[in-house]
Parts: sequence; C-alpha cells; structure tokens
Amino acid sequence: QVRLAESGGGLVQAGGSLRLSCAASGRTLGSYPLGWFRQAPGKERDFVAVISSSGSRTYYADSVQGRFTISRDNAKNTMYLQMNVLKPEDTAVYYCAARSSTGVYDYAGAKYYNYWGQGTQVTVSS
Repeated sequence: QVRLAESGGGLVQAGGSLRLSCAASGRTLGSYPLGWFRQAPGKERDFVAVISSSGSRTYYADSVQGRFTISRDNAKNTMYLQMNVLKPEDTAVYYCAARSSTGVYDYAGAKYYNYWGQGTQVTVSS
C-alpha cells in the first residue's frame, strides 16, 4: 500500500514562494507517475502538474506554467512542487497523487490516480 503525505503549505503574500513536499511510504515510487492537484472551496479538483517516473517528462496546467516546478527524488521517495510568484488564485488545498496502473492514461484527470495524500493548505494573500 502506498501512503502519501504532503507538507510545506502555509500562508504567503502574493508574489512569494512556497515549496511543497510529498513523502511516500509503504512502497517506492520510482515506477509511478506522480501529480499535483489542487482544490479551492466550491470548486472541482484541478490538475496542476505531473512528472514521469524517471523525472524526464513534466507537464503543467496553463495557469501555473512558468511559475511552478515539479520535481522528484526517487532515492528519497519524495516529490516536490516549487511554487513561485504566487497569486491569490493559487489559494487551495494541494494534493499529491500517484498512479500505480500501467498503460495510457490522462495525466490531468484526477480519476486516473489511485493514491492520494490528505492535502496541504496554501493560502496566498493579496
């Protein structure tokens, strides 16, 4: 069983930065694509970024492109999301997710991931 735990959220002023971490236990994540999603109150859970198992491929939502960077350290079984130039609209609960299934999938679709953390709150003040 894979267990994921996010950390690093908090309150930051617009234009500031935060670095989120997602630590895994139970299984190594080296073979799993990993993603970050976020959900604001009253909104659906939206795709933020995804990284391939090797870390060689990354994809971002248009809203965060150029500001956020996803990375992973398979030796530490940890994934990161560096968030720069934060905006109030980035305020949300951020979740990390892993996909253990093989084959083709929609990396931006939350339903394709089968392991989730509990989320960490990111609040950006204007």
